[in-house]
Amino acid sequence: MKQATLPFYTKLACMLISLLCIGYLVFIAKEILEPLVFSFLFAMLLLPVARFLQYKLRLPRGAAAMMAVILFTAFMVSIAYIIGLQLSSIYSDWPKIQAQVQQTYDQIHRWAYHEFHIGLNQQLNTIKTEVNASAASYVSSTVLSVSSIFLFLVLIFIYTFFILFYRKILISFLLKAFGDGSDVMVFDIAGQIQYIMRKYISGLFIEMLIVCGVVYGVLSLLGVQYAFLLALITAVFNLVPYVGIFSAMAIGALLTLGTAGSTKALEVAASIVGMHLVDSNILMPRIVGSKVKLNALIVVLGVVIGEMLWGISGMFLSIPVLAIVKIIFDRVDDLKPWGLLLGDETDYADALVEEVVEKGDSVEEIEDKVDNDEI
Repeated sequence: MKQATLPFYTKLACMLISLLCIGYLVFIAKEILEPLVFSFLFAMLLLPVARFLQYKLRLPRGAAAMMAVILFTAFMVSIAYIIGLQLSSIYSDWPKIQAQVQQTYDQIHRWAYHEFHIGLNQQLNTIKTEVNASAASYVSSTVLSVSSIFLFLVLIFIYTFFILFYRKILISFLLKAFGDGSDVMVFDIAGQIQYIMRKYISGLFIEMLIVCGVVYGVLSLLGVQYAFLLALITAVFNLVPYVGIFSAMAIGALLTLGTAGSTKALEVAASIVGMHLVDSNILMPRIVGSKVKLNALIVVLGVVIGEMLWGISGMFLSIPVLAIVKIIFDRVDDLKPWGLLLGDETDYADALVEEVVEKGDSVEEIEDKVDNDEI
């Protein structure tokens, strides 16, 4: 008996409804899924380390998983320690920075009085009233933020360990869930996800090096003090889309204001913003996007949708999640068109080559069509 085929608009409607339902579930389950997704990505990154410790050094699986997580945590803490050492170098200039900032603060007061005829006492009273009105909310929100971040990091640590420890159970579940004959596809998807995550992390690392080098060169040419520190802060903060780069701009402008004056501070702010524009429009789509084989349009849309769903974390996670989704789409026959939509020009050419081969063209004819830009 011939199996009935659903029309395209029915498939499209089912797909869109499924996407809306998944998006709603992802939004309301943010507190659970957010650390879990981070842990999954870190587990994919640490899987070779855990395997090496387990099979080469003969450690038990639990000890190998725990050691891999501890090594990763130590690496992240070491990066934070290096940044802290660089920050400690400004300790000797801190009185000078405070004096310069105070001088600029006084200049702003005088400008406000000259332009708007607002007296100094009135300005101070207004600021004091606003600060007192919002001080309690700021303190409470800060305490909640610190406690939430600490709990978030602890959950990531725990989830990553359990994903590494129970990875065979997870693979067995996928094999049983997809039924008989799915062994090759499941292992292929798992291997590709692990490979793509490593490529994605390497792309981020290359992007950080480029941003750090360019910002350091520009700030050195401008004669800015602490150019390396500001370049390092910009590169690290740049991992957080949009918000991170403006935080780095504020820190760089403030430090430069205290050491070189307002003109240099504006130059530093303009340089960091300019680097952000180059990075977001050229470097990130080409370097990071190319590693995960996503086209630039999908990368930008993913970042926007991720911010709408999960905020800053969603912006950071959008690219690896899209890469994982594309890997799954490319290996499921009914979802291959959606994988092609997410992919770059290489996927487009491969799809057309497959179509040409199905029509019976020879290899020479395919090469001629590629050379003539016909596919």
